Amino acid sequence: QVQVVESGGGLVQPGGSLRLSCAASGMIFSAPIMGWYRQGPGKQRELVASITSSGRTNYADSVKGRFTISRDNAKRSVYLQMNNLTTEDTAVYYCRQDLTWGQGTQVTVSS
Repeated sequence: QVQVVESGGGLVQPGGSLRLSCAASGMIFSAPIMGWYRQGPGKQRELVASITSSGRTNYADSVKGRFTISRDNAKRSVYLQMNNLTTEDTAVYYCRQDLTWGQGTQVTVSS
């Protein structure tokens, strides 16, 4: 059974940084597409960033220049480096590897 687990969320002050990690287990091959999504209070879930197996990336306009997605195929893992965080980034962040979702990790940006 494939499982995906996120880690690295927490409380950070505006302007701070966090790095999210997501590891998959039970996958024979690395997922062709990995992505990070988020759902803020009262908002719909939205794509934050995605990365293909060849390394092609895609970012939401709101995070371009601040967030960086990367992956390690051997470890079946995807990462999200988040810099210059703002209160608008407060959300539950979900990892998706192929068709499998993680349970989410809370990111709270507050002074």
